[in-house]
Amino acid sequence: MSTPTQNMTSKNTPAFSDPANTWNQRFAAPGFLFGAEPNGWLREHAHVWSPGEQVLCVADGEGRNSVWLAEQGLKVDAFDIAATGVAKARELAAQRGVTVNFAVADCDAYAWPDAALDGVAAIFVQFADPDLRARLFANMVRSLKPGGWLVLQGYTPRQLDYRTGGPPLVSHLYTESLLREAFSELGIDTLREYEAELAEGSGHHGRSALIGMVARRL
Repeated sequence: MSTPTQNMTSKNTPAFSDPANTWNQRFAAPGFLFGAEPNGWLREHAHVWSPGEQVLCVADGEGRNSVWLAEQGLKVDAFDIAATGVAKARELAAQRGVTVNFAVADCDAYAWPDAALDGVAAIFVQFADPDLRARLFANMVRSLKPGGWLVLQGYTPRQLDYRTGGPPLVSHLYTESLLREAFSELGIDTLREYEAELAEGSGHHGRSALIGMVARRL
């Protein structure tokens, strides 16, 4: 489940109050809203994990990231709130000949493990308001075993100028200071704000204000 795109304005942000229905409708369209290829930041930094390690993809949508990680030889769990997206993710995994343990769940209801994962991938999980985000981030940290890696990407507030993806809500966007505070329990290896042209389906397309982090549980 990546972020809402530029066609979502402040006038219709109540869609966040019914996220399952919102995302089921969006994923019901033909094709893949955010493409079928992995996120670039994830592709660049997935080397922190080795084949056979256990990685969780948070709010995985139609499966582009989880399926690609499984193709790299990782054992992958993934969940999303939208049953429509998860069904398409299962089809993508079958087409690619890999196995992913998919679940339909929201971020609070998901059965987060305790200190069991080698990795967590959190790519554009910016549907979360500050309260949900605090719980989500805490669960991500808790689920990592010592030495486990978190790979995360999101939009910064400057994305409000571009509107090429992401929610039109500054409270949902990330800054370096926000991430440093939220993940103070982790050792941050890389934390970078940058701009790039994204071509991730129709959902993330065009000049974008991004932030990426790679961090390890100590």
